[in-house]
Amino acid sequence: MADGSPVMTFDPYAVRAQFPILSRQVNGRPLVYLDNAASAQKPRAVIGALVATMEGGYANVHRGLHTLSNEATEAYEAAREVVARYLNAETSEQVVWTKGGTEAINLVAHGLGQSLQPGDEIIVSEMEHHSNIVPWHLLRERRGAVLRWIPIHDDGSLDMAAYADLLGPKTRMVAVTHMSNVLGTINPVAEITRMAHAAGAQVLIDGCQGAVHAAPDVQAIGCDFYVLTGHKLFGPTGIGALYGKAEALEALPPYQGGGEMIGVVEKDRITYAKPPARFEAGTPPILEAIGLGVALDWLGQFDRAAVRAHEEALYQRAREALRGVNGIRVLGDAAGKGAILTFAVEGAHAHDVAQIMDRYGVAVRAGLHCAEPLAKRLGVTSSTRASFALYNTLEDADAFAEALIKARNFFV
Repeated sequence: MADGSPVMTFDPYAVRAQFPILSRQVNGRPLVYLDNAASAQKPRAVIGALVATMEGGYANVHRGLHTLSNEATEAYEAAREVVARYLNAETSEQVVWTKGGTEAINLVAHGLGQSLQPGDEIIVSEMEHHSNIVPWHLLRERRGAVLRWIPIHDDGSLDMAAYADLLGPKTRMVAVTHMSNVLGTINPVAEITRMAHAAGAQVLIDGCQGAVHAAPDVQAIGCDFYVLTGHKLFGPTGIGALYGKAEALEALPPYQGGGEMIGVVEKDRITYAKPPARFEAGTPPILEAIGLGVALDWLGQFDRAAVRAHEEALYQRAREALRGVNGIRVLGDAAGKGAILTFAVEGAHAHDVAQIMDRYGVAVRAGLHCAEPLAKRLGVTSSTRASFALYNTLEDADAFAEALIKARNFFV
Protein backbone atom coordinates (compact mmCIF):
# COMPACT_ATOMS: atom_id res chain seq x y z
CA MET A 1 0.00 0.00 0.00
CA ALA A 2 1.31 3.45 -0.85
CA ASP A 3 3.04 5.04 2.13
CA GLY A 4 0.84 7.68 3.71
CA SER A 5 -1.99 7.32 1.17
CA PRO A 6 -5.50 7.66 2.60
CA VAL A 7 -7.74 4.62 2.50
CA MET A 8 -10.79 5.45 0.38
CA THR A 9 -14.27 3.97 0.62
CA PHE A 10 -14.42 1.33 -2.09
CA ASP A 11 -16.94 2.00 -4.86
CA PRO A 12 -16.58 -0.26 -7.92
CA TYR A 13 -18.63 2.08 -10.09
CA ALA A 14 -16.38 5.03 -9.26
CA VAL A 15 -13.35 2.83 -9.94
CA ARG A 16 -14.80 1.67 -13.25
CA ALA A 17 -15.25 5.29 -14.36
CA GLN A 18 -11.47 5.73 -14.18
CA PHE A 19 -10.92 3.21 -17.00
CA PRO A 20 -11.72 4.77 -20.39
CA ILE A 21 -11.81 1.47 -22.28
CA LEU A 22 -14.64 0.12 -20.10
CA SER A 23 -17.04 2.65 -21.57
CA ARG A 24 -16.78 1.21 -25.09
CA GLN A 25 -19.07 -1.29 -26.74
CA VAL A 26 -18.23 -4.65 -28.31
CA ASN A 27 -20.52 -6.15 -30.95
CA GLY A 28 -23.13 -3.55 -30.11
CA ARG A 29 -23.14 -4.35 -26.40
CA PRO A 30 -21.44 -2.81 -23.35
CA LEU A 31 -18.00 -4.33 -22.82
CA VAL A 32 -17.83 -6.87 -19.99
CA TYR A 33 -14.10 -7.39 -19.58
CA LEU A 34 -13.37 -10.61 -17.69
CA ASP A 35 -9.90 -11.41 -19.02
CA ASN A 36 -8.09 -9.74 -16.16
CA ALA A 37 -5.92 -12.74 -15.26
CA ALA A 38 -4.35 -12.41 -18.71
CA SER A 39 -3.96 -8.62 -18.57
CA ALA A 40 -5.78 -5.87 -16.73
CA GLN A 41 -6.97 -2.56 -18.15
CA LYS A 42 -5.29 0.76 -17.32
CA PRO A 43 -6.70 3.66 -15.30
CA ARG A 44 -6.39 7.28 -16.40
CA ALA A 45 -3.76 7.82 -13.70
CA VAL A 46 -1.39 5.41 -15.45
CA ILE A 47 -2.24 6.58 -18.96
CA GLY A 48 -1.73 10.20 -17.91
CA ALA A 49 1.59 9.47 -16.22
CA LEU A 50 2.96 7.79 -19.35
CA VAL A 51 1.85 10.65 -21.57
CA ALA A 52 3.18 13.30 -19.18
CA THR A 53 6.56 11.59 -18.94
CA MET A 54 6.88 11.21 -22.71
CA GLU A 55 5.77 14.78 -23.33
CA GLY A 56 7.76 16.56 -20.66
CA GLY A 57 9.97 14.37 -18.52
CA TYR A 58 11.73 11.71 -20.57
CA ALA A 59 15.47 11.09 -20.67
CA ASN A 60 17.76 8.13 -20.04
CA VAL A 61 18.38 7.43 -16.39
CA HIS A 62 21.52 7.28 -14.21
CA ARG A 63 24.79 9.04 -14.87
CA GLY A 64 23.20 11.93 -16.77
CA LEU A 65 24.07 15.30 -15.30
CA HIS A 66 21.38 17.34 -17.01
CA THR A 67 18.02 18.23 -15.52
CA LEU A 68 15.88 15.86 -17.59
CA SER A 69 18.05 12.87 -16.76
CA ASN A 70 18.03 13.74 -13.07
CA GLU A 71 14.24 14.07 -13.09
CA ALA A 72 13.76 10.79 -14.96
CA THR A 73 16.16 8.98 -12.63
CA GLU A 74 14.33 10.31 -9.60
CA ALA A 75 10.96 9.13 -10.96
CA TYR A 76 12.38 5.76 -12.03
CA GLU A 77 13.94 5.03 -8.63
CA ALA A 78 10.87 6.35 -6.82
CA ALA A 79 8.87 3.69 -8.66
CA ARG A 80 11.26 1.04 -7.32
CA GLU A 81 10.51 2.34 -3.83
CA VAL A 82 6.78 1.97 -4.51
CA VAL A 83 7.24 -1.69 -5.48
CA ALA A 84 9.30 -2.30 -2.34
CA ARG A 85 6.56 -0.81 -0.17
CA TYR A 86 3.87 -2.77 -1.99
CA LEU A 87 5.70 -6.03 -1.30
CA ASN A 88 6.81 -4.93 2.19
CA ALA A 89 10.44 -5.46 1.22
CA GLU A 90 13.05 -4.20 3.65
CA THR A 91 14.69 -1.97 1.04
CA SER A 92 14.27 -0.98 -2.60
CA GLU A 93 17.69 -2.52 -3.32
CA GLN A 94 15.92 -5.88 -3.08
CA VAL A 95 13.77 -5.01 -6.13
CA VAL A 96 15.11 -5.79 -9.60
CA TRP A 97 13.34 -4.43 -12.67
CA THR A 98 12.59 -7.05 -15.33
CA LYS A 99 10.51 -7.24 -18.51
CA GLY A 100 7.89 -9.17 -16.56
CA GLY A 101 7.31 -12.22 -14.42
CA THR A 102 8.67 -14.59 -17.02
CA GLU A 103 12.04 -12.86 -17.24
CA ALA A 104 12.24 -12.64 -13.45
CA ILE A 105 11.84 -16.41 -13.08
CA ASN A 106 14.32 -17.04 -15.88
CA LEU A 107 16.81 -14.74 -14.15
CA VAL A 108 16.66 -16.81 -10.97
CA ALA A 109 16.72 -20.12 -12.85
CA HIS A 110 19.76 -19.02 -14.85
CA GLY A 111 21.60 -18.06 -11.70
CA LEU A 112 20.71 -21.27 -9.89
CA GLY A 113 21.83 -23.28 -12.89
CA GLN A 114 25.40 -22.05 -12.53
CA SER A 115 25.84 -24.07 -9.35
CA LEU A 116 23.37 -26.89 -9.98
CA GLN A 117 24.66 -30.46 -9.95
CA PRO A 118 23.11 -33.40 -11.84
CA GLY A 119 20.44 -34.95 -9.68
CA ASP A 120 19.64 -31.76 -7.77
CA GLU A 121 15.89 -31.38 -7.41
CA ILE A 122 13.47 -28.56 -8.17
CA ILE A 123 9.94 -28.80 -6.82
CA VAL A 124 7.04 -27.24 -8.70
CA SER A 125 3.30 -27.86 -8.50
CA GLU A 126 0.78 -29.24 -10.95
CA MET A 127 -0.98 -25.88 -11.08
CA GLU A 128 1.97 -23.80 -12.32
CA HIS A 129 1.92 -21.45 -15.29
CA HIS A 130 4.37 -22.40 -18.03
CA SER A 131 6.49 -19.41 -16.98
CA ASN A 132 7.19 -21.27 -13.75
CA ILE A 133 7.73 -24.62 -15.46
CA VAL A 134 9.74 -24.11 -18.64
CA PRO A 135 12.74 -22.31 -17.04
CA TRP A 136 13.16 -25.28 -14.70
CA HIS A 137 12.81 -27.71 -17.61
CA LEU A 138 15.73 -25.90 -19.22
CA LEU A 139 17.78 -26.78 -16.15
CA ARG A 140 16.59 -30.37 -16.42
CA GLU A 141 17.78 -30.49 -20.04
CA ARG A 142 21.02 -28.57 -19.60
CA ARG A 143 22.14 -29.28 -16.05
CA GLY A 144 20.59 -32.65 -15.20
CA ALA A 145 18.15 -31.27 -12.66
CA VAL A 146 15.22 -33.42 -11.55
CA LEU A 147 11.74 -31.90 -11.49
CA ARG A 148 9.45 -33.07 -8.70
CA TRP A 149 5.74 -32.25 -8.83
CA ILE A 150 3.40 -31.38 -5.96
CA PRO A 151 0.01 -32.94 -6.80
CA ILE A 152 -3.30 -31.19 -6.27
CA HIS A 153 -6.50 -32.42 -4.68
CA ASP A 154 -9.68 -32.59 -6.74
CA ASP A 155 -10.85 -29.23 -5.36
CA GLY A 156 -7.69 -27.57 -6.71
CA SER A 157 -5.81 -27.21 -3.43
CA LEU A 158 -2.22 -28.35 -3.02
CA ASP A 159 -1.52 -31.71 -1.44
CA MET A 160 0.67 -30.46 1.38
CA ALA A 161 1.32 -33.94 2.75
CA ALA A 162 2.71 -34.99 -0.63
CA TYR A 163 4.79 -31.81 -0.69
CA ALA A 164 6.33 -32.71 2.67
CA ASP A 165 7.29 -36.10 1.26
CA LEU A 166 8.94 -34.53 -1.80
CA LEU A 167 11.32 -32.37 0.23
CA GLY A 168 14.70 -33.94 0.73
CA PRO A 169 18.46 -33.39 0.87
CA LYS A 170 18.67 -32.85 -2.90
CA THR A 171 15.95 -30.18 -3.03
CA ARG A 172 17.52 -26.93 -4.20
CA MET A 173 14.50 -24.84 -5.16
CA VAL A 174 10.76 -24.84 -4.51
CA ALA A 175 8.94 -22.74 -7.11
CA VAL A 176 5.19 -22.35 -6.64
CA THR A 177 2.48 -19.89 -7.52
CA HIS A 178 0.94 -17.64 -4.91
CA MET A 179 -2.40 -17.86 -6.74
CA SER A 180 -3.26 -20.17 -9.63
CA ASN A 181 -4.11 -18.37 -12.86
CA VAL A 182 -6.56 -21.18 -13.73
CA LEU A 183 -8.05 -22.42 -10.46
CA GLY A 184 -7.85 -19.26 -8.39
CA THR A 185 -6.36 -21.33 -5.58
CA ILE A 186 -4.37 -19.23 -3.11
CA ASN A 187 -1.55 -21.35 -1.78
CA PRO A 188 -0.21 -21.31 1.81
CA VAL A 189 3.06 -19.77 0.66
CA ALA A 190 4.37 -18.95 4.14
CA GLU A 191 4.00 -22.58 5.20
CA ILE A 192 5.47 -23.79 1.91
CA THR A 193 8.44 -21.52 2.51
CA ARG A 194 8.92 -22.60 6.10
CA MET A 195 8.98 -26.26 5.12
CA ALA A 196 11.39 -25.68 2.24
CA HIS A 197 13.81 -23.69 4.38
CA ALA A 198 13.75 -26.44 7.00
CA ALA A 199 14.93 -28.79 4.24
CA GLY A 200 17.68 -26.37 3.18
CA ALA A 201 16.01 -25.26 -0.07
CA GLN A 202 15.31 -21.83 -1.50
CA VAL A 203 11.82 -20.66 -2.45
CA LEU A 204 10.55 -18.67 -5.41
CA ILE A 205 6.94 -17.49 -5.38
CA ASP A 206 5.26 -16.65 -8.67
CA GLY A 207 3.15 -13.69 -7.61
CA CYS A 208 1.86 -12.62 -11.01
CA GLN A 209 -1.69 -13.31 -9.80
CA GLY A 210 -1.07 -13.21 -6.07
CA ALA A 211 0.35 -9.69 -6.14
CA VAL A 212 -3.01 -8.54 -7.52
CA HIS A 213 -5.48 -10.46 -5.38
CA ALA A 214 -3.62 -11.83 -2.34
CA ALA A 215 -1.42 -10.10 0.23
CA PRO A 216 2.16 -10.05 -1.11
CA ASP A 217 4.04 -9.42 2.14
CA VAL A 218 7.44 -10.90 1.39
CA GLN A 219 8.70 -10.53 4.94
CA ALA A 220 5.71 -12.42 6.32
CA ILE A 221 6.01 -15.08 3.61
CA GLY A 222 9.76 -15.39 4.16
CA CYS A 223 10.49 -16.44 0.57
CA ASP A 224 13.86 -15.95 -1.08
CA PHE A 225 12.33 -14.62 -4.31
CA TYR A 226 8.96 -13.15 -5.28
CA VAL A 227 7.94 -12.31 -8.84
CA LEU A 228 5.33 -9.89 -10.17
CA THR A 229 4.34 -8.45 -13.54
CA GLY A 230 3.07 -4.95 -14.19
CA HIS A 231 0.36 -5.45 -16.79
CA LYS A 232 -1.78 -7.56 -14.44
CA LEU A 233 -1.46 -4.81 -11.79
CA PHE A 234 -3.13 -2.17 -13.99
CA GLY A 235 0.28 -0.97 -15.18
CA PRO A 236 2.07 -1.09 -18.54
CA THR A 237 3.29 -4.16 -20.38
CA GLY A 238 7.00 -4.89 -20.64
CA ILE A 239 7.70 -4.32 -16.95
CA GLY A 240 7.89 -6.58 -13.93
CA ALA A 241 9.92 -6.98 -10.80
CA LEU A 242 11.88 -9.59 -8.93
CA TYR A 243 12.14 -9.30 -5.16
CA GLY A 244 15.01 -11.16 -3.58
CA LYS A 245 16.44 -11.39 -0.12
CA ALA A 246 19.69 -9.46 -0.05
CA GLU A 247 21.83 -12.56 0.40
CA ALA A 248 19.90 -14.45 -2.28
CA LEU A 249 20.42 -11.71 -4.87
CA GLU A 250 24.06 -11.27 -3.91
CA ALA A 251 24.68 -14.97 -4.59
CA LEU A 252 23.29 -14.80 -8.14
CA PRO A 253 25.65 -14.20 -11.07
CA PRO A 254 24.73 -11.67 -13.77
CA TYR A 255 21.91 -12.68 -16.09
CA GLN A 256 22.84 -10.47 -19.05
CA GLY A 257 25.90 -8.39 -19.85
CA GLY A 258 26.12 -4.78 -21.00
CA GLY A 259 26.07 -1.29 -19.68
CA GLU A 260 24.81 -0.40 -16.20
CA MET A 261 25.51 -3.81 -14.61
CA ILE A 262 29.28 -3.47 -14.38
CA GLY A 263 31.79 -2.29 -11.82
CA VAL A 264 35.05 -2.12 -13.80
CA VAL A 265 35.63 -3.29 -17.39
CA GLU A 266 39.20 -3.83 -18.60
CA LYS A 267 40.71 -5.91 -21.38
CA ASP A 268 41.60 -8.78 -19.11
CA ARG A 269 39.13 -8.55 -16.24
CA ILE A 270 35.67 -7.38 -15.22
CA THR A 271 33.80 -6.72 -12.01
CA TYR A 272 30.06 -6.47 -11.57
CA ALA A 273 27.78 -4.05 -9.80
CA LYS A 274 25.91 -4.97 -6.67
CA PRO A 275 22.22 -5.88 -6.92
CA PRO A 276 19.90 -4.64 -8.25
CA ALA A 277 22.07 -2.96 -10.93
CA ARG A 278 23.88 -6.27 -11.57
CA PHE A 279 20.71 -7.62 -13.19
CA GLU A 280 19.65 -4.53 -15.13
CA ALA A 281 21.87 -4.47 -18.19
CA GLY A 282 21.26 -1.81 -20.82
CA THR A 283 18.75 1.00 -20.99
CA PRO A 284 15.90 -0.06 -18.71
CA PRO A 285 12.12 0.19 -19.28
CA ILE A 286 11.98 3.72 -17.91
CA LEU A 287 8.45 4.73 -18.89
CA GLU A 288 7.08 1.33 -17.94
CA ALA A 289 8.70 1.37 -14.50
CA ILE A 290 7.31 4.83 -13.80
CA GLY A 291 3.90 3.65 -15.00
CA LEU A 292 3.98 0.62 -12.72
CA GLY A 293 4.87 2.83 -9.77
CA VAL A 294 1.85 5.01 -10.52
CA ALA A 295 -0.35 1.92 -10.90
CA LEU A 296 0.67 0.57 -7.50
CA ASP A 297 0.21 3.97 -5.88
CA TRP A 298 -3.24 4.13 -7.48
CA LEU A 299 -4.06 0.61 -6.28
CA GLY A 300 -2.80 1.49 -2.81
CA GLN A 301 -5.67 3.95 -2.37
CA PHE A 302 -8.08 1.09 -1.78
CA ASP A 303 -8.54 -1.12 1.24
CA ARG A 304 -7.38 -4.58 0.20
CA ALA A 305 -9.93 -6.33 2.38
CA ALA A 306 -12.74 -4.35 0.77
CA VAL A 307 -11.48 -5.11 -2.72
CA ARG A 308 -11.12 -8.80 -1.87
CA ALA A 309 -14.67 -8.89 -0.51
CA HIS A 310 -15.98 -7.20 -3.65
CA GLU A 311 -14.19 -9.64 -5.96
CA GLU A 312 -15.43 -12.56 -3.86
CA ALA A 313 -18.99 -11.27 -4.21
CA LEU A 314 -18.59 -11.12 -7.99
CA TYR A 315 -17.29 -14.67 -8.11
CA GLN A 316 -20.08 -15.98 -5.88
CA ARG A 317 -22.73 -14.16 -7.93
CA ALA A 318 -21.49 -15.82 -11.12
CA ARG A 319 -20.97 -19.18 -9.44
CA GLU A 320 -24.46 -19.26 -7.95
CA ALA A 321 -26.01 -18.42 -11.33
CA LEU A 322 -24.44 -21.57 -12.77
CA ARG A 323 -25.47 -23.97 -10.02
CA GLY A 324 -27.87 -26.55 -11.38
CA VAL A 325 -27.07 -25.72 -15.00
CA ASN A 326 -26.26 -28.99 -16.73
CA GLY A 327 -23.30 -29.32 -19.06
CA ILE A 328 -21.00 -26.84 -17.28
CA ARG A 329 -18.11 -28.12 -15.17
CA VAL A 330 -16.40 -25.59 -12.92
CA LEU A 331 -12.70 -26.29 -12.38
CA GLY A 332 -11.34 -25.60 -8.92
CA ASP A 333 -13.33 -24.91 -5.78
CA ALA A 334 -10.68 -24.67 -3.07
CA ALA A 335 -11.54 -22.81 0.11
CA GLY A 336 -10.50 -19.15 0.08
CA LYS A 337 -9.79 -19.11 -3.64
CA GLY A 338 -9.54 -15.91 -5.64
CA ALA A 339 -12.07 -14.55 -8.12
CA ILE A 340 -11.24 -16.77 -11.10
CA LEU A 341 -13.98 -18.97 -12.56
CA THR A 342 -12.68 -21.52 -15.04
CA PHE A 343 -15.05 -23.99 -16.62
CA ALA A 344 -15.57 -26.51 -19.39
CA VAL A 345 -18.77 -26.86 -21.41
CA GLU A 346 -19.77 -30.39 -22.30
CA GLY A 347 -19.39 -31.12 -26.01
CA ALA A 348 -17.79 -27.75 -26.81
CA HIS A 349 -14.29 -26.47 -27.35
CA ALA A 350 -13.37 -23.52 -25.17
CA HIS A 351 -12.54 -21.38 -28.19
CA ASP A 352 -16.07 -21.78 -29.53
CA VAL A 353 -17.58 -20.94 -26.15
CA ALA A 354 -15.47 -17.78 -25.87
CA GLN A 355 -16.38 -16.63 -29.37
CA ILE A 356 -20.10 -17.03 -28.69
CA MET A 357 -19.79 -15.14 -25.42
CA ASP A 358 -17.94 -12.38 -27.26
CA ARG A 359 -21.04 -11.83 -29.38
CA TYR A 360 -22.71 -10.66 -26.17
CA GLY A 361 -19.83 -8.32 -25.29
CA VAL A 362 -18.29 -10.66 -22.69
CA ALA A 363 -14.50 -11.02 -22.99
CA VAL A 364 -13.13 -14.26 -21.49
CA ARG A 365 -10.01 -16.35 -22.06
CA ALA A 366 -10.01 -19.81 -23.68
CA GLY A 367 -7.52 -22.63 -24.19
CA LEU A 368 -4.93 -24.19 -21.90
CA HIS A 369 -4.09 -20.93 -20.07
CA CYS A 370 -0.36 -21.73 -20.26
CA ALA A 371 -0.89 -24.56 -17.79
CA GLU A 372 -0.85 -27.78 -19.81
CA PRO A 373 0.14 -30.13 -16.94
CA LEU A 374 -2.82 -28.80 -14.96
CA ALA A 375 -5.22 -29.38 -17.86
CA LYS A 376 -4.07 -32.99 -18.08
CA ARG A 377 -4.52 -33.41 -14.33
CA LEU A 378 -8.07 -32.06 -14.62
CA GLY A 379 -8.82 -34.21 -17.64
CA VAL A 380 -9.67 -31.38 -20.04
CA THR A 381 -8.25 -30.44 -23.43
CA SER A 382 -9.38 -26.83 -23.11
CA SER A 383 -11.32 -24.59 -20.75
CA THR A 384 -12.76 -21.10 -20.58
CA ARG A 385 -11.84 -18.62 -17.86
CA ALA A 386 -13.57 -15.58 -16.43
CA SER A 387 -11.36 -13.55 -14.11
CA PHE A 388 -12.76 -10.65 -12.11
CA ALA A 389 -11.08 -7.38 -11.10
CA LEU A 390 -11.94 -4.53 -8.78
CA TYR A 391 -13.60 -2.54 -11.61
CA ASN A 392 -16.04 -5.32 -12.46
CA THR A 393 -19.61 -5.07 -11.16
CA LEU A 394 -22.46 -7.38 -10.21
CA GLU A 395 -24.00 -6.50 -13.57
CA ASP A 396 -20.85 -7.87 -15.22
CA ALA A 397 -21.24 -11.12 -13.28
CA ASP A 398 -24.88 -11.37 -14.39
CA ALA A 399 -23.98 -10.65 -18.02
CA PHE A 400 -21.29 -13.32 -17.86
CA ALA A 401 -23.68 -15.97 -16.56
CA GLU A 402 -26.33 -15.04 -19.12
CA ALA A 403 -23.86 -15.21 -22.01
CA LEU A 404 -22.41 -18.51 -20.80
CA ILE A 405 -25.83 -20.14 -20.50
CA LYS A 406 -26.65 -19.00 -24.03
CA ALA A 407 -23.38 -20.48 -25.26
CA ARG A 408 -24.07 -23.69 -23.39
CA ASN A 409 -27.54 -23.93 -24.93
CA PHE A 410 -25.93 -23.79 -28.37
CA PHE A 411 -24.08 -27.04 -27.71
CA VAL A 412 -26.27 -29.02 -25.30
